[in-house]
Amino acid sequence: MSTKERALHPVKRIHGGAHLPHYKNSAECETEILPPPPKVYIPLSQHIGAPANPIVNKGDKVYVGTVIGEEAGYISAPIHSSVSGTVNGVIDKVLNGSSPVKCIEIESDGEMTPDPDLKPFRIRKAADLAEAAKRCGLVGLGGAGFPAHVKLSPSKDSAIDTLIINAAECEPYITSDYRECIENVDGIIAATYLLRDKLKLQKVIICVENNKPKAIEKLMEVAANKQDVEDTVKLMKLPSTYPQGAEKVIIYSATGRKVPLGKLPSDVGCIVMNVTSLATLYRFISTGMPLVSKRITVDGTAVTEPKNLLVPIGTPIGYVLEHMGVDTDNVERIIMGGPMMGQPVSSPEAVIEKRSNAILAMGQSTANIHQTACIRCGRCQRTCPMHLTPARVETAYRKGDTEAYKELNINYCIECGSCSYICPAKRPLTEVMRIAKGELRRQKK
Repeated sequence: MSTKERALHPVKRIHGGAHLPHYKNSAECETEILPPPPKVYIPLSQHIGAPANPIVNKGDKVYVGTVIGEEAGYISAPIHSSVSGTVNGVIDKVLNGSSPVKCIEIESDGEMTPDPDLKPFRIRKAADLAEAAKRCGLVGLGGAGFPAHVKLSPSKDSAIDTLIINAAECEPYITSDYRECIENVDGIIAATYLLRDKLKLQKVIICVENNKPKAIEKLMEVAANKQDVEDTVKLMKLPSTYPQGAEKVIIYSATGRKVPLGKLPSDVGCIVMNVTSLATLYRFISTGMPLVSKRITVDGTAVTEPKNLLVPIGTPIGYVLEHMGVDTDNVERIIMGGPMMGQPVSSPEAVIEKRSNAILAMGQSTANIHQTACIRCGRCQRTCPMHLTPARVETAYRKGDTEAYKELNINYCIECGSCSYICPAKRPLTEVMRIAKGELRRQKK
């Protein structure tokens, strides 16, 4: 490790990308702890893969960190109680949309008493990291929610040499990962070197956008740490061009490697972990406390005072907004996540999940968004980081030409929303890409 540690520049520059307003209004807001709600509704499915199997019954006493659902197969993850209290039962609850979701309803006693059986998890070898991730109930906290123990158990054919720590946080408004960097740098340091040593990695690259100078300063402490005798841990400053934080994009920027269609990062020698995922794993290893709460950014045009809150998983969004003093009568729409890749919320009954990182409450808009015919300007193609042609996909979709989908490589779409954002005709390009991908999956089945 050099005393003159310098940040790296990207190995490769992504094609296209969008220059978005950042709106990082809560960047300097230290995380506040949200008081527990009267009840939490913890979904049995909060990740890619099989939903967890409930192992508690009505009337059972639980504590913060008590296992209430066991993983149901390899691609699955356990879930834990986020409050102390009494189980009301396993119920079907409509959280968002029209389909009911199986949830464990727990009535909180307001005490937030930790489970007395929690204890630190000892790491002796690489396989212990995967087991720790499984027992923690850890899934990818920056995106789709892929179970982390699978990510940390690559096949023997995968020669993993690089860990990429994703601290890009490129969506507008969201600052939850940024606050992790500011408030928990010691945990990030400990986790980084633990994974590097146990996984015998040749290189660790911490990626952060260059518009976050305070986070860069903190993360430089990780790269310049005295443990880095062989100078294997590096900080890389990425351009603040959306979507730098997308998994395939950040791998390309950091290493120049391309993940082929249908393959995983491990197939190109990489493991990618969101910075909060990394810190959460170490928190479990050092204390035994699993993933039971999430730091979320609460912001949007209907929010007077944006904040970062630590919220028990399963907390209804309506309770969070009430705590924030948001007048829901002035809210036109609620988004779970960022404005680009987040999902609209149809009801304040929707709850905070493991994958949640923000709630955006947007006020009544005066903008007159009017769709017009495609003017063939090519901006969507120039902006797409995956070199796709969204306008041609939309044309194929409207003609019902599903055969064209394969030729247009739509499965490479990461649904980042850049094409819809940049389109001067306000065409719903991302929505069409998502529907077209769904049609291809149905045809395959």
